[in-house]
Amino acid sequence: MALWIGSVGYERYGDNREFAARLAEAGVERLVDVREAPISRRRGFAKSALAAALNESGIEYEHVRELGNPKAIRDVYKAGDPDEGRARYADYLLGHRRDALESLVPKLHEKRTALMCLEQDPARCHRTVIIEALRDELGLELEVTEID
Repeated sequence: MALWIGSVGYERYGDNREFAARLAEAGVERLVDVREAPISRRRGFAKSALAAALNESGIEYEHVRELGNPKAIRDVYKAGDPDEGRARYADYLLGHRRDALESLVPKLHEKRTALMCLEQDPARCHRTVIIEALRDELGLELEVTEID
């Protein structure tokens, strides 16, 4: 039986409560923040404020810094080369953060879990690399839901 995993970027949301409501509507029980630093220029999306809004909607919040995308690799994505960014992040993840990747497995078994960072487009985000590594490197059968 496939494990459910969600993928979401908060880029298009202006309000953290609207964001939390959308996650609850999608059945998310735990949100794993995979930003390197859980801060945001967008009001309400830094760690404490976001966790509070999620809690009001019955969603657990967890930040996993080790799964964050280092600035040097983020810059490759921002420079317009998402394929190279994904390749570099995959090397980084599997070479330096495999333990953090493996730590996601029990979380997926416990609750409906979604991975979150800023980018709305999964093709331009390292969340996709994490999900692919769970499937391809750890052998998980996943039901992936992109939450808009």
